[in-house]
Amino acid sequence: MSANLIPILWDATLQTLYMVAVSAILGTLGGLPLGVFLACSQRGELLSAPWVNKLLGLVVNATRSVPFIILVVAIIPFTRAIVGTSIGTNAAIVPLTLAAIPFIARLVENAIREVDAGLIEAARAMGATPLQIIRKVLIPEALPGITLGLTLAVVSLIGYSAMVGAVGGQGLGDLGIRYGYQRFMPEVMAAVVVILIVMVQLVQSIGEWIAARVDRRAPRNRGA
Repeated sequence: MSANLIPILWDATLQTLYMVAVSAILGTLGGLPLGVFLACSQRGELLSAPWVNKLLGLVVNATRSVPFIILVVAIIPFTRAIVGTSIGTNAAIVPLTLAAIPFIARLVENAIREVDAGLIEAARAMGATPLQIIRKVLIPEALPGITLGLTLAVVSLIGYSAMVGAVGGQGLGDLGIRYGYQRFMPEVMAAVVVILIVMVQLVQSIGEWIAARVDRRAPRNRGA
């Protein structure tokens, strides 16, 4: 691979990291409270609002059912209205975030539903309010599962960020298409694949380490 391509490869890597980081943060800010609400708003639960729960569930399921590449194209007018353009890294963040929010919401919902119901009943018996139960019982107990869910979401966003390269999203996906595919440079394609694999492995390892650290149930070997 030519030395001239190394700076281009570096810039594409930074663009991908930027897209994934911003969309992961925005997706978490939207998906975390949505997931908590979905987990606690069915009939008879802490924030009982069954009709709202069903409506939000339908919206979440509908959004998740749309293939990502179709979502990118379908919301181009919305993307252009938000950031003023439909190409580039900032434009790519819009569909990445919209894809991340319902995905993270369902992961958070599942993690919270795995919390022992006995803990909730015990907190209720002690006079805790629903918000106190959510903040001091549900989220802390579900934190390992939430962490692993967010890790899975970030890994998925790395893959999605490569897809947006097909529609002018820049980053490693765009580099792989323009140089690796269109210009018949397999070494560039190989470099892109290797970098994406390294990213995924790092994210997965860091996420699993954090999940183990915040898991109250897992014994920690402090003396080793």
